[in-house]
Amino acid sequence: MRGMVPPDPETQVSQERYAVVYVPRRSRKRFAANCITLCDSAEDALAAADPAGKRFPAIVLGPSRSSEGQYLYYLVRWL
Repeated sequence: MRGMVPPDPETQVSQERYAVVYVPRRSRKRFAANCITLCDSAEDALAAADPAGKRFPAIVLGPSRSSEGQYLYYLVRWL
């Protein structure tokens, strides 16, 4: 993905994780850290999802630090 900071294989700071993402529209590909709730498993993410509340399960990559100093997560795929 253009603009995505690749994961560091030595430190594993950024890695794929299960999460619930708060997002008004599912067209975005990156999210601020305050929109992400990390989960231990896909089942936990699916159980915590609330489409009516705009909270969707996903696999995300992150965190990465943006040039503005924000921490971002990138969408890998929706569950």
